[in-house]
Amino acid sequence: MLLAVVVATAIALLVLGFEMLLVLGVPALMVKEFFYGTLPDPVAVQKIVGGINHSTLLAIPFFILAAELMGGGQISARLTGMASAFLGHFRGGPGYTTIGGSLAFGSVSGSAPATVAAMGRMVYPDLRAKGFSDKFSLGLIASAAETSLLLPPSITLIIYGWMTGTSVAKLFIAGIVPGLVLALSFAILVAIEARRNGIEGGERTSWRERLTAVSRAAWALGMPVIILGGIYTGYFTPTEAAAVSVVYAIFVETVIFRSLNLRKLFEITERAALSTAIIFILLALGGLLSYFVTLAQVPSHILSFIDTVNAGPIVFLIIVNVVFLVVGMFVDPNSALLILVPPLYPVAMALGIDPVHFGVIVTLNITIGMITPPFGLDLFVAASTLSKPVMVIISGIGPFIVANLATLMVITYVPPVSTFLPNLLLG
Repeated sequence: MLLAVVVATAIALLVLGFEMLLVLGVPALMVKEFFYGTLPDPVAVQKIVGGINHSTLLAIPFFILAAELMGGGQISARLTGMASAFLGHFRGGPGYTTIGGSLAFGSVSGSAPATVAAMGRMVYPDLRAKGFSDKFSLGLIASAAETSLLLPPSITLIIYGWMTGTSVAKLFIAGIVPGLVLALSFAILVAIEARRNGIEGGERTSWRERLTAVSRAAWALGMPVIILGGIYTGYFTPTEAAAVSVVYAIFVETVIFRSLNLRKLFEITERAALSTAIIFILLALGGLLSYFVTLAQVPSHILSFIDTVNAGPIVFLIIVNVVFLVVGMFVDPNSALLILVPPLYPVAMALGIDPVHFGVIVTLNITIGMITPPFGLDLFVAASTLSKPVMVIISGIGPFIVANLATLMVITYVPPVSTFLPNLLLG
């Protein structure tokens, strides 16, 4: 009954166009009032505050600010230039550059919207000039950014790790191979599109030019080295690495590249603060909703149902993928995590599914939701960044959703793709 009330209320508010903070908050407060009326109000307040009172979450504002700094400065451009030097001469080279640049920027930002905004303006003109259609170019830009949610320092993996108590360091390593597999699936689409339209590669760059591009990007490449090297050598926690990434980005952009002045720094910090505030409001309300889901023993009811129908891990994971796919069409990624992980994670653990593997499955589902019509967040970011109608972007997104779903099946039913590296490196 409680779950039905929460779902029905949330859907009604969503259809009526309310903001996500109300879509999450109103059902939670209704549950408090009508199902747990005897629960003292301070307990509800405590759960709201507890939803964001965790040191791990400090990594989120730092990585958001670092991503804004890199997108507003020269780091993203130099990473893309390096990718172009190595990939631009292949047939359909600008497409591979888009994917490679998104991988590089994603590996230092952890944010898909930031990657769309940073990459879009740089690669779109070249994609069109070399012969890629408008809808394919837009679909590729929006989709290639998804890899940033799987690669460290993925903000989505940080939130999942906080919610479930799973090691963020293990999750970061686990996302690397799936992120590369997803990028490979996009590269196959680029190859097909290039051959179909007779798109030729650019002029092959010499090794001297490539070394020059690497040299120009050396300071930008220092970011993932510091983040990942610090975490996996035990010198930094993920939260400390996030703070260091901000200091490093400010130093590089203001002192080395001299691309940002004090005024731009204030503007970038303001944008990052607004993005952080939105996420943390959702996390706070999600903490209250998660508390009531646990209190009502929703995971136990789900597990009992699965036992009744004699469904095992395979069927359960199919259900998880379908539910996330549907929810991702209408709900932003952080809200989808907050709504679905609390009831589904305990069931996954009871069925013997590895928590790291489950985290990667959830994250890949979230990435699909970022580009799934009608409300995929990256569709609107791309539309705003490139001043294009959303429907044009949606018209080119179909092949990339298919590639995502094929990758999702591989990740879901071949667990070593996600678990081999963290088990090898961290045990």
